[in-house]
Amino acid sequence: MRPTRPKHAQPAGRDPAVPTAPVPRSAEGAVPRSKTGAPLPAWGAGREEAPVRAAPWPSELAVSDAVGRLMESWGFKRNMGRVWAMLYLSAEPLSAQDLRARLKLSAGAVSMTLNELERWNVVRKVWIQGHRREHFAAEVNLWKMISRVFNERERGWIVDAIEALEDALRDLDARRGAADPEERKLAEMRAARVRQLLDLAMLGKSLLDMLVSSARIDAIPLARLVLGR
Repeated sequence: MRPTRPKHAQPAGRDPAVPTAPVPRSAEGAVPRSKTGAPLPAWGAGREEAPVRAAPWPSELAVSDAVGRLMESWGFKRNMGRVWAMLYLSAEPLSAQDLRARLKLSAGAVSMTLNELERWNVVRKVWIQGHRREHFAAEVNLWKMISRVFNERERGWIVDAIEALEDALRDLDARRGAADPEERKLAEMRAARVRQLLDLAMLGKSLLDMLVSSARIDAIPLARLVLGR
């Protein structure tokens, strides 16, 4: 009878101190093989489980944290800045798994952050041949990214303010015809001040439209308004 080898014994001729690459197995435990019968590698083209990228440099983490704080002060979530900066500094697209490993974030946090960044069009999905997993790349044109935010967010705020100020003026104009002289006087004073706010909001909208469309701005109208000329 041929002697059996202990369960944990190493094959003859191999140094037990040298680790071997894991051999992928199917759900039934069988080793997947190619058409020639050779075992498929653990990682490789066409495999779903791609290796995680190398650990980030300290400079990457520093920039990621700095951009995250800046984005948070601008009204966005800090992780949006961190994820975008990590993609921006990467020489190649990264998967969600890469981002989780680099930034020590949960799968849910990375997924939600990527969805928000895609909605702002500052991150896009990238298809890489031989990989099933989605990869992501950052918008590297900084002005294009900032102008898009200005146009979709700040401009909306200004338009809302203009509409509210115009509604207030209509109410004040009605009160200027009140029978009480004190009420008329107060309505006139408030209407004059609201008009100043409305002029400033209209000017801000014009300057923002100019900035978004041409990346140039003419500060002369703003200076005239501030100086009262």
